[in-house]
Amino acid sequence: GIGNDFDLSKLRYHKIILMADADVDGSHIRTLLLTFFFRYMRPLVDAGHVYIACPPLYRVYQDKVSHYAYDEEDVERIKETTGWTNPKMQRFKGLGEMNADQLWETTMNPEARKLLQVTVSDAQIADETFTLLMGDRVEPRREFIRTNAKLATLDN
Repeated sequence: GIGNDFDLSKLRYHKIILMADADVDGSHIRTLLLTFFFRYMRPLVDAGHVYIACPPLYRVYQDKVSHYAYDEEDVERIKETTGWTNPKMQRFKGLGEMNADQLWETTMNPEARKLLQVTVSDAQIADETFTLLMGDRVEPRREFIRTNAKLATLDN
């Protein structure tokens, strides 16, 4: 159930993982889903059962060696650590562009994936933030997402 009918004791899976594209469209989808969970299944969030999958934005490769990058800074770090001066790059526009092996390697394999656990440290601020994100004013929402997209703790 949802809202007052939601019963955490009936939870069958203890990790709800939101998986969406690594771009702005994916951020919007995550925002919609997080708003739903926060407003209608809040105990799920409070108990730490909601996670966000972090798919890569780029594949940086040379010969048969590939590394995955989550932003432009990662791309530069990969170039520095590998010594590659002119590697090939593939930018993923969405999860649908990844083949099954790449999706497993980067986003689904529990040994290698990066997950963000959704936590709420201040319910009032969280509620105001969701109101901002789900309101009818586009520019403040866009600016908030741009500013805060990288503010998270990664959990392997």
